Amino acid sequence: MEFRPCIDIHNGKVKQIVGGSLRDRGDAALENFVSEKDAAYFAQLYQKNKIRGGHIILLNPPASEFYRRTKEQAMEALRAYPGGLQVGGGITPENAAEFLDAGASHVIVTSYVFREGRIRYDRLEELCRAVGRERLVLDLSCRRTGQGYTVVTDRWQKMTEEQLEESLLQRLSGYCDEFLVHAVDVEGRSQGIEAELAQRLGEWDRSAVTYAGGVHSYEDILLLKELGRNRLNVTVGSALDLFGGPLSWKKVLEICTSGLE
Repeated sequence: MEFRPCIDIHNGKVKQIVGGSLRDRGDAALENFVSEKDAAYFAQLYQKNKIRGGHIILLNPPASEFYRRTKEQAMEALRAYPGGLQVGGGITPENAAEFLDAGASHVIVTSYVFREGRIRYDRLEELCRAVGRERLVLDLSCRRTGQGYTVVTDRWQKMTEEQLEESLLQRLSGYCDEFLVHAVDVEGRSQGIEAELAQRLGEWDRSAVTYAGGVHSYEDILLLKELGRNRLNVTVGSALDLFGGPLSWKKVLEICTSGLE
C-alpha cells in the first residue's frame, strides 16, 4: 500500500474542499482548508521525503477566470518535483504534452473520454496515442447509486451510465497505467471511508488503484489496508495535518509502508 499525497488547486490556491460541493458556476466550493503555502512547497516536501505518485488536481475548468492562476500553481509544482507527481483537470490530447514536459509523470483523465454519459473509445485511443498508455491514469471517481457505484465526470458534477465494476476496469486497463477513484459521497468530509467501494477495488490486482475519500483516522488507513489487501493505494486530504487536520502525514506514511497489523 502506497501513500499517494495530493495537491488540490482551486481559484489559484491549494485547498481541501468538500468534493460534492464543487460548482463551476461561480467557481464555488465548500472549503475545509485554504493553504497559505503555494503548490511548489508541497511538491518539494513530497520530493524531500521520497513520496512518489501523488496527484495535482486543477479544480477550475479552462473557461474559468481563475484557470490561469490554478494552472500556474500546477506547473510550478510539477517543475519543483519532476517525475514525481501526476496531474489532472481538463487534460486533452492537445494540452497533455505541456504538463508532461513540465515534469508530470502521468496525466489523469476522465471527462475527455466521456460524452453524454458514455465512454468514447475513439477519444480514449486518441489520448493513448498522444501520451502513451504508460503515462495515463484514468479517474473513475464515483457516487453510490442503488447497490453499486456510478462514475461521475466534469469535476464530479455529471453522472454517467458507467458502473464501477470489474468488467469496466478490465475494459479500460489496456488503455492506462493506473486508476484513481474518489469516493465522491464522502470526499472532503473526513467522516469515514466508503468501505464497500474500497473492498471492491481491493479485488482488482492487474494495475495500481488509488482510493481517495473520507479518511479521518489511522483506523481508516488500517481498514483500507485490510479491505484493499495491502495493494490499494490511498490519498488522505482534509484529515492530514498538512491541510489543517489531526492526522500526522508522517504516521500515515509509516502505516501505509508497514505490513498489515
